[in-house]
Amino acid sequence: MKERLAIVDGIRSPFCKSGTSMANILADDLGAVIVKELIARTEIDVSLIDELIFGNVGQPANAPNIARVIGLKAGLPLDVIAHTVHRNCASGMESVTTGYDKLLAGNASILVAGGTESMSNLPFNFSKKMTLVFENVMKAKSLGQKLSAISTLRPADLKPVISIVEGLTDPVCGLSMGQTAEVLAREFAITRAQQDQFALQSHLKAAQANEAGFFTQEIHPIVLPPNYSQVQFNDNAIRPDQSLEKLAKLKPFFDRVAGTVTAANACPITDGAGAVLIMLESKAKELGYSPLGYLKEYSYAGLQPERMGLGPVYATSKLLDKTGMSISDFDLVELNEAFAAQVIANQKAFESAVFAQRYLHKDKALGVLDSDLLNVNGGAIALGHPVGATGTRLIITMLNALRRRNKNSGLVTLCIGGGQGAALALEVE
Repeated sequence: MKERLAIVDGIRSPFCKSGTSMANILADDLGAVIVKELIARTEIDVSLIDELIFGNVGQPANAPNIARVIGLKAGLPLDVIAHTVHRNCASGMESVTTGYDKLLAGNASILVAGGTESMSNLPFNFSKKMTLVFENVMKAKSLGQKLSAISTLRPADLKPVISIVEGLTDPVCGLSMGQTAEVLAREFAITRAQQDQFALQSHLKAAQANEAGFFTQEIHPIVLPPNYSQVQFNDNAIRPDQSLEKLAKLKPFFDRVAGTVTAANACPITDGAGAVLIMLESKAKELGYSPLGYLKEYSYAGLQPERMGLGPVYATSKLLDKTGMSISDFDLVELNEAFAAQVIANQKAFESAVFAQRYLHKDKALGVLDSDLLNVNGGAIALGHPVGATGTRLIITMLNALRRRNKNSGLVTLCIGGGQGAALALEVE
């Protein structure tokens, strides 16, 4: 058996709704703050770090290869190389599994991995026609030529292209992520009431965990610009006063005629970052660390883009094959809550023998995702989903939850836009 990956420690920023308290912090700056704090908390000698690997989805023009920018801003030595990974919603997870492969191959000994996203700062772009006009104005040699180029503009040309809308729309199937959730709601006959009930429980569990101080260990407070006189301590999308009555008032957002997915039974657009210090288990023992936990194995899987929300069941099926484990072997499960409909659909798919036979080529169902063991501290519907960082957050939250409950084994899984899924088997002993 291959050696386990030691996750020495991990921290994250608060997760904040787009356009709120962390909107003025760029993704690279947010990532740098978290990496700097991780180094301070673990007391790792930075000269021992071989590389920084960071996930990011809406990669900013001001910070090409954002991982390198983060490393330098965090004060890592110039010779600590860095590269950026992008697997949509699993980017923060991809940084860890890519790092694991590097360590197993002997191409590194100690790495920092993580993810960052400032969805507040995803840009509005010009239309192709508007861009062409700008180009013609710049090329023009006289005032008359410039005016001629400008005169071709029409009001419709001024309409911006919203990058976050484009980024959350699959270019192959043509559906937005919310519309893919509607596909699953219809396929698995999931009602609006079931989705709202799930969303309510996410908020109530997250509020309870927050009140109990569960997230304090994993969240590093962020001092807020421009005056740096205020500090963001907690995730700000949690609604302790959420109710079914409030949820019922919202209209469907992605299918306004016959839909069931609303802005409230889906995750909010979010800003956030997270990072972990990783090395092989033997190296952690050599340096005297008591790791937060371990990665035993991982799997990624592909499926139809329009059913991308089912990625967890496909990836977990492969993970079980690789490890010889069963669903009942996991003490806790973290399944990212992109949409309530998507999580419920996975629950139904996991326990369906027909689904297993038709899509997973297995004789029997994978097993039951016990609601009492699923997302015990709430999920992305309440906490938020900064796409490049969520995979890192899931790992950190799971390991802390296992330790707090004196449990050992956890399944972390999520769906990935474009029709993929990821699944990790984590342990704390």
